[in-house]
Parts: sequence; structure tokens; C-alpha cells
Amino acid sequence: MPHIIVEYSSNLRESLRPELFIQEVHNAAVKTGAFGSSTLRTRASERTCYRVGDGHPDNGFVHIVMRIRPGRGREEKLKLGESIFSDICAYLKPIFDSRPLGLTYEIQEIETDFRFLKSNLADHANIHEREPRGA
Repeated sequence: MPHIIVEYSSNLRESLRPELFIQEVHNAAVKTGAFGSSTLRTRASERTCYRVGDGHPDNGFVHIVMRIRPGRGREEKLKLGESIFSDICAYLKPIFDSRPLGLTYEIQEIETDFRFLKSNLADHANIHEREPRGA
């Protein structure tokens, strides 16, 4: 199960619109075709205690880590990363155009020998596809 973990500085909350940003990042990952929507978990944490660069209060950051199972080759991971990063940059363009912003995006492989997993999300995804939203 891929995980996308977003951290962002609290001074970006209004311009970032975290709920929309998470949706955009999640959709960008699904759009690659590498992950099913029922297998992907995307979440964000707002950081209130931080220092960016010279410490100017306008400086902001977004740090994104995608954790995936091992097995993809270098070229596949590069293509995946470039595709998602492009969509992230497009979303963040208005912020880049208006203030200092540092963005990092990493793809990390999960060491599956030390991962413990229990999930029934895929079972419920089939049900959710048939139900109207909010039912």
C-alpha cells in the first residue's frame, strides 16, 4: 500500500488549501496508473514549529514523501516521480509566484520484512463504487 505523506509550514495553510492539495496529490498518483485508488493513502501534517532558510516569516516549505513497495526499477521510479512532481509544481505555482517556498519530494521504498499490515480497504472499495457518495 503506497503512502504519500505531506508536511507543510503553517504559514501556507490559506494559500495551500491542504484539503484540495491532498486531493490533487492523491489524484496525480492515481493518474500514473501505478496505483489503484483503493490502495493509496495520502495525508498531510501542518508544522507549526519550523525555520526555513534565513528564518524570514514569509518562507514556507512543502515536503512530500511517497513510500512504495520495492521492485520498481530506477527508470520506472523516475517516470513516476517526475509525473507526480510535475502535477505538484503546477498546483503550487501560484505560491511559488508570490512568496519564498521550498519544495521537496522523495520516493522511498518500504522495507517489507519489517512492515506489518492488515487492511480490508479493497473489500470496501468495491462496495463504495456501487453506493452513492454519502450513503
